[in-house]
Amino acid sequence: MTDTSEKIVKTEEEWRHRLTAEQYQVARQHGTESAFTGVYHKSKDPGTYRCICCSEALFDSTDKFDSG
Repeated sequence: MTDTSEKIVKTEEEWRHRLTAEQYQVARQHGTESAFTGVYHKSKDPGTYRCICCSEALFDSTDKFDSG
């Protein structure tokens, strides 16, 4: 796991090379993926969801719920 107490320094070109176009748009340009299209949308697998850039824990799968 990455120690995020220190800032990760990469150029935007390095981020573009490391991430897919969609990941870059969401993570680096404050975008969103289309509703109900994400790869984890229907996932019931246990685990922790992490930031694609720094591996920081975002939320646990037990926090997901069906809002109807």
